Amino acid sequence: LFVILGSYSGYTTARLAKMFKMKSWKIITVVGLFFPGTMFVMYIALNFVHWGSHASSATPFTTMLTMMALWFCVSLPLVFLGGAIGYRRDAIEMPRKVNSIARSIPPQPWYMNYPQSVLVPGILPFGAAFIESVFILSSIWQGRVYYVFGILGLVFLILIVTCAEATIVMIYFQLLNLDYRWWWRSFFTSASYGFWLFMYSILYYCTALSIRSWWSSVLYFGYMLMASYFCAVMTGTIGFMAAFVFVRKIYGSTKVD
Repeated sequence: LFVILGSYSGYTTARLAKMFKMKSWKIITVVGLFFPGTMFVMYIALNFVHWGSHASSATPFTTMLTMMALWFCVSLPLVFLGGAIGYRRDAIEMPRKVNSIARSIPPQPWYMNYPQSVLVPGILPFGAAFIESVFILSSIWQGRVYYVFGILGLVFLILIVTCAEATIVMIYFQLLNLDYRWWWRSFFTSASYGFWLFMYSILYYCTALSIRSWWSSVLYFGYMLMASYFCAVMTGTIGFMAAFVFVRKIYGSTKVD
């Protein structure tokens, strides 16, 4: 699914880049290489640990080549295909005319500054999915059977709604304080879920696991870092899309005489 949806990734990137008048194939290339590349580098580094300890769980070299072939021969071309289609579509129109001169931003309250403005809202989606996170970690690292996939789907839906609502509320407060720099904050606000997930993985390591081998600890934190990074990108995208729709809706409904 990740490989096939590369076309959607390139299409979305092209539409947003064209909206900002930043039409460039370098942006599409970065989209096709950055996230899969960082995940692949971390996975290779952890696989070297498996190979060094002669573990049976090590991924064979031929399988790694197959994964790279899927990436470069299928995923990356689909990203460029989606980018080509997106660049041919009309640019997304702004709901209102944007001033060419940026306005000065007044001093913000302490709770609207980094890092607390993006870290604190991430507690809400993490709390919504906390119980299922415990069950999933127990299934992965303690060998317990996980079978409540229906509840997992419901919790995932709750996670999406919570990420969207928390981001919209924070962006609304930010706009009320005349701070229009909402783009990256909308991403990091809900992406902080990944930060809290990794922090909990540290607590879980100290309280629930009895790992004594140093290399096993490296594997644990390496895989949890990959999972937290993936969840941060996923929830950050949800928050950005929710804020994007919200901002377009509120500014599109205003009347300018």
